[in-house]
Amino acid sequence: MTSISWAEAGRGEPSWRTADVTGVLIACQTAPMGDVAARTLGQVAANDIELAYETFGDASAPPVVLIMGWATQMIAWPDELCAGLARCGLFVVRFDNRDVGGSTHLRNLPPPRLADVVVRRRPPPYSIGDMAGDVVGLLDGLGLGEVHLVGASMGGFIAQAVALEHADRVRTLTLIMTSTGSRRVGQPKPRVYTRLLRPPVITDRSAAMSAAVETSRLIGSHGFAFDEQYVRDLAGRSWDRGYDPAGNRRQLAASVSQPNRTAALRRITVPALVIHGLHDPLVAPSGGLAIARAIPDSRFAGFSGMGHDLPRALWPEFVRQIAALTALGEQRGRQGPRAG
Repeated sequence: MTSISWAEAGRGEPSWRTADVTGVLIACQTAPMGDVAARTLGQVAANDIELAYETFGDASAPPVVLIMGWATQMIAWPDELCAGLARCGLFVVRFDNRDVGGSTHLRNLPPPRLADVVVRRRPPPYSIGDMAGDVVGLLDGLGLGEVHLVGASMGGFIAQAVALEHADRVRTLTLIMTSTGSRRVGQPKPRVYTRLLRPPVITDRSAAMSAAVETSRLIGSHGFAFDEQYVRDLAGRSWDRGYDPAGNRRQLAASVSQPNRTAALRRITVPALVIHGLHDPLVAPSGGLAIARAIPDSRFAGFSGMGHDLPRALWPEFVRQIAALTALGEQRGRQGPRAG
């Protein structure tokens, strides 16, 4: 089931209704595909580090940049989803954040203790703002101007920071299973919080795969079929590309120390879509709803049964909604520069 609401700042609880996200019809094919053209891998210097990235589609098409979440590599953006967006006439870029996968691991920065992270006893090794600077550096390195930005979980924190601090680089904003930075909304369920504070000790590839299955069963989408083979395969490939628990703690410290952006989000004027699982135990739906209320004229899409992951059954729907939003952004871009 998909419930979509129009959430407007300052108007209380949004009403729920089923509808098209933007009113823009998109002609694209979202079936699984193995023949998508122009898929490339690379490294680019950005913000004094190196970022690993991969692209799908025609580089002359409108660019969509995908930002993944905490301790998660770019390959967690499913190939089928990326290829589906490319089939909709978009140039798709996914990349590894600092401290994961093939990007620079900042081993010169001592990882904070979890206790210090929780109580914010010490400043983090780097901030969400620094990671937003990485995104801008990526855009510069790839020669991209304005882009359609999509962020999931911690990637949503980063995407919001880019939209606020570098507004001239963002044409549309899609935020998935994320929050405003306020501690009053989007908080995890206690059992999930406890699990985050007691991460398993992982010493080999097999243990990494088993831990990923355990975590997915805890925070994933219980309303959809659990694809254990996909989770295990993704975890194995992530291990091969670069497992770094110290980097994970540095990213966690950045997330925990982020500011409350609720008031600042009212400055965002680009078309925005907020996607959230209505049964997300890691980032409660109140986080996504708070974003939708804060960003003027944003739209909220809540999915029953979806937790804190990207369930396979919803990949075509995510493609349709993101493509529709980008089409709206491109349409507005052709009408001239936006006010403010």
